[in-house]
Amino acid sequence: MIRSLLFVHQNCTSNSQFIKQAKKHLKIGLLITFHYHTVLCNCQKANTPSTNSLTSMAENITNSSVFTGKEDRYKGIHVKSKNNICSTSNFVTKLEASLQEWTSQKKSAAWFYISLGQSEWVPLLTKNGFRFHHAARDGSEVAMVRWLAAGESHIPVFSHTMIGVGAVVVNTENKLLVVQERYQNQPYWKLPGGYVEPGEDIPAAAMREVLEETNIKTEFKSMVAFRHSHGGPFGCSDIYFIVELAPLTAEITSCEIEIEDSQWMEMDTYLKHPKVHENNRLFLRKYLFSKENGIVINGTKTNHPITKAPQTLYCLERTYQQLR
Repeated sequence: MIRSLLFVHQNCTSNSQFIKQAKKHLKIGLLITFHYHTVLCNCQKANTPSTNSLTSMAENITNSSVFTGKEDRYKGIHVKSKNNICSTSNFVTKLEASLQEWTSQKKSAAWFYISLGQSEWVPLLTKNGFRFHHAARDGSEVAMVRWLAAGESHIPVFSHTMIGVGAVVVNTENKLLVVQERYQNQPYWKLPGGYVEPGEDIPAAAMREVLEETNIKTEFKSMVAFRHSHGGPFGCSDIYFIVELAPLTAEITSCEIEIEDSQWMEMDTYLKHPKVHENNRLFLRKYLFSKENGIVINGTKTNHPITKAPQTLYCLERTYQQLR
């Protein structure tokens, strides 16, 4: 950012033009309160300004006594380190001023998202009552939080539940698509499936997993059932959704990395097979029950009424044939 400022200075012919261009390049809507000659003197001290000099100059430009961030709908304030320039020597003073202001504004919690480039903030935050909450999936950022409101903290724990999906895929011959995983202690015949990726819809995850494991293309028809359990991987709870998919292709090609074997199996055979565990038998029976009674659980895409975030609502319905 300072290099951009120096470039602007070299190409400006007057003080007023320099200030106008600096406001544009630094993207701040506040009045710039530094003096041109102060910046010029700092630039002339060395051909290449030191890191501390650059940070100090940037802090003078932003001229904020508190950290800036965004407020969530629960009155928590979220501060990104990459958007807040602050030297280590000034950090504690600025943090204390920020906490005092946020407390007076009745904020519920203060969140700091620390990028790798500002990792020296971490011990300073821990000494001021902040605790680790979670990290970015790519490891580039860690989130720390401090409860500000009175009483016990109401901050939820992070990622306490994992979401998996299994697919009931039945072809026109009433045969069920089943797989045996390559790496497992017991060679059970199971429904194709796996874990849902971040930001992925449940039906989309089921279709992706079926395609990856068997090369069968499918389309979503209905939710069937779900299982909820605790004590899963990483100490998380686990929700496993069963989805009905209709096959669009027929020829199976097993994934050599994950799948030992796969086939279209008669449903009666599957229900009686000694290498099928009881959960999967139950899921298949519930699928058959839903077909016999014309019950489906369809999804409707909409937006959350408060957050406006995209969502899908799944509800019980009767099929048209059953209503007749």
